[in-house]
Amino acid sequence: MDTPLSLKDRITADMKDAMRAKDAERLGTIRLLLAALKQKEVDERVTLDDAAVVAIVDKLIKQRKDSIAAFQQAGRQDLADKEASELLVLQVYLPERLDAEAVLAGVREIVARLQAKGPGDMGRVMAAAKTEFAGKAEMSQVSAAVKQALAG
Repeated sequence: MDTPLSLKDRITADMKDAMRAKDAERLGTIRLLLAALKQKEVDERVTLDDAAVVAIVDKLIKQRKDSIAAFQQAGRQDLADKEASELLVLQVYLPERLDAEAVLAGVREIVARLQAKGPGDMGRVMAAAKTEFAGKAEMSQVSAAVKQALAG
C-alpha cells in the first residue's frame, strides 16, 4: 500500500518533471519555493510538515499578489505578468479553500468555544483561527469573519 506523498515530496517531484519538460518558468518558481522551504528548515532546524509548507506557499502567494499590484500601478505589465505566472504555479500547492460561509461558521464556533465577547477578544480569536484555518482560507477573509462574529 502506497503512502501518500508529503507536500514537500510532491513539490520536489514536480521540479523534476519541470526539468524533464524543460519548462523553465515553472522550474524557476518551484526552485524558488524549495529554496524558501529549505531556508526555513535551516533557520529553525526543523523538518517542515505539510501545514508549515502551506504557510510558506501562502506567504509567497501574498508576496506575488502585492508585487502584481505594485507593478501594475507602476505601469510595468511585463513584470506583473511574470509574477502572475509564478502565482499560478504556487496556487497548485494550496489545499482547496473554504468559502465565506464555511469560514464564518468556523469562526463562530471558535468564538463560542473561547467564550469571546467584543472586539477586545479579537487577538485571542485570531490566534485560534490562524491554526484552525492555516492554508484553508485567506487570513484577510478570516479576520473579516472574526470582526463580524465579535460585532454581532
